[in-house]
Amino acid sequence: MQPLLYLASMKLENNMDTADTTEMMGDDHISTSAVTPMRSDAFDMSDEEKMKSIEKDMHHVLHTLGLDLTDDSLQGTPKRIAKMFVQEIFSGLDPKRKPEASTFNNSYNYGEMLVEKNITLYSTCEHHFLPIVGKAHVAYISSGKVIGLSKMNRIVDYYAKRPQVQERLTMQIVQELQKALGTEDVACVIDAKHLCVNSRGIRDIDSSTVTSEFGGKFKEPNVRKEFLNYIKLDTIY
Repeated sequence: MQPLLYLASMKLENNMDTADTTEMMGDDHISTSAVTPMRSDAFDMSDEEKMKSIEKDMHHVLHTLGLDLTDDSLQGTPKRIAKMFVQEIFSGLDPKRKPEASTFNNSYNYGEMLVEKNITLYSTCEHHFLPIVGKAHVAYISSGKVIGLSKMNRIVDYYAKRPQVQERLTMQIVQELQKALGTEDVACVIDAKHLCVNSRGIRDIDSSTVTSEFGGKFKEPNVRKEFLNYIKLDTIY
């Protein structure tokens, strides 16, 4: 068992205090599930109620940091942050905002790989709430259905707009396209910079993180290599 997973299981078995567990994990990277962890009452509050609550909380945070919230530049900051959280960078948490993955019959019988590369990706690290910025590369082989190109971008954007772990994001994109297209033959590679690494902690501004998820035919070495060659990441296999 991996050390972090063992630590998580020990927490459940021994009812360890959350603060103690967090301290032991430190800055280590951990993802608990391919599904974004959400409470059952996540949408009991309206967007307006959430924004009002977050605004009060952010006012308290900024006040605690010692900032003068009567200053012209700062007085609107708690409200701006609340609006940004709910309606922008975390809007992908709300299933009502999920894009319709419109598909069409593959009437022209295109049977080769379709690749949509260099999809701009902005997300947020769920460990430090700092930006993740990079590119997603997505591909599929039709089994009878095709999807509009912009829909692939929108699916990436929807799952990116939530507190994320890059591994989970990669899997969610693939799973959503597999469901929409009715095929396992879907792949995704994400190459992104994490500001929790680049701007704090080790402060390594040059490193980036690459994750991949290959389904169906993309598990075959020759198909996978073809895809990676298209996106010029042919060393990842």
